[in-house]
Amino acid sequence: MENLLLWGFYILTFYAFLPGLVSRTFGFRVFKKGRVEREIALTFDDGPDPVYTPRLLDLLKRYNAKATFFVVGVHAEQNPEILERMHREGHIIGIHNYVHKTNWLMRPKSVRKQIHRTSDIVKKATGERPAYYRPPWGIVNLFDFSNLGYLQIILWSAMFGDWRIRLGADRLTKRMMRKLAPGEVLLLHDCGHTFGADADAPQNMLIALERYLEEGTRRGYRFVAIDEMIRLTDENKARELGPFKRLIVALWLLYEKAFHAVFRLKPVGGENPTFHYRVRTYAGQHVDMGEGRQLKKGDTIVEIHFDNRMLQNIASHGGPPVHTAIRLLREMEKAIPQLLSQIAADPEAENARAMVGVTMIHRGADRFGFQIVKLEKGWFDRMTRLYLRLLMRVLTPKKKGNRKKERGSEAINPHMLVMTMDRVRQMTGRERGGDSSANTQAAPDKLQASDEAMGDAPTVVNSPSAI
Repeated sequence: MENLLLWGFYILTFYAFLPGLVSRTFGFRVFKKGRVEREIALTFDDGPDPVYTPRLLDLLKRYNAKATFFVVGVHAEQNPEILERMHREGHIIGIHNYVHKTNWLMRPKSVRKQIHRTSDIVKKATGERPAYYRPPWGIVNLFDFSNLGYLQIILWSAMFGDWRIRLGADRLTKRMMRKLAPGEVLLLHDCGHTFGADADAPQNMLIALERYLEEGTRRGYRFVAIDEMIRLTDENKARELGPFKRLIVALWLLYEKAFHAVFRLKPVGGENPTFHYRVRTYAGQHVDMGEGRQLKKGDTIVEIHFDNRMLQNIASHGGPPVHTAIRLLREMEKAIPQLLSQIAADPEAENARAMVGVTMIHRGADRFGFQIVKLEKGWFDRMTRLYLRLLMRVLTPKKKGNRKKERGSEAINPHMLVMTMDRVRQMTGRERGGDSSANTQAAPDKLQASDEAMGDAPTVVNSPSAI
């Protein structure tokens, strides 16, 4: 008898306890929380209920929220018109077994029958088979991982005990508000006709959910179905830097911090600047700035730099390099007026001849008042190209096979951006000995990045760089 009990314990451990522990603790072969910026996934179990589910659908519609419903087959069979409405209004329907019974107490064959029967019911009502599965109580057995390969198992990141009516709407609201955050996968219940639940508990859930939706909408969150949460999470994971690149970026930002300290670069703006600058002696190529003005070695200049942390944040959003360039141009559009004003008012820059930077985000820069100058061939040009190529590889995660395509596209092509200090003062109304009110009239036009400028950017930009 003792051996029989021992073998029973071993079987239960490997068949039920360990798979449940691994999936709940480590997320093995399941999805339970997203990596997103402003999305929250609402999921509802045990329905549909003929009284509360239609009211829930009305509430979701008012807030333009999408949700995922894990239906119990026996309830779905009795309410096919509710399934059809869920599907019509853009919600996702998943499977929660035909009856609300734990997988621990069923053989693998019985679990498959439960799932297939419920899938047939959903298919008959909506024309589509479900792609998502949530086992009752989130409990999986050993064979669920292999037998349900065609279904994505969905668990949750937050559960509130809303199936008990004694919890009350106010306490439920407080619990839910603590989980008002991006990436959360909320587990709620739109039906109280399962073992251990109270029939009218969904009434409290509807009250608390409306408060949650109202506050979440006010904060700018989006309520999405589980398919969109998974898609966005996968996209964000694909954009994440690996451990080696994270180390390189950390060292690179540390170097930049040291560079700023040693050479006393001045930030433009508050805690999150877009630009930094310093006044120094020019040692680059001869530049004809027009109207008889020349920039030559030995002249005093204001050297401008992009903030590399800002640059890294922009690149981390991913997408084609074109999109990175456009986002960077928009950051420039917002920051350049403050840059020009700060430089024009800086006594240290009073005797500077020009403001100068080097970048590959140059197409459209003339809209801001810059002169675009091609770098002369030489060691500086070669080192700049090498730096930008390394920067591109570090900041922009690439899918396999993209490098060859990238090399076949237009080469990295850095240019100098030059603006005379007379131009800076003119655009900020600080002309020496002139009528500033007359000259500032043109400034707004020059500080706007027009759609035409944005449209030009894609033709030359392959990756971000630093001025």
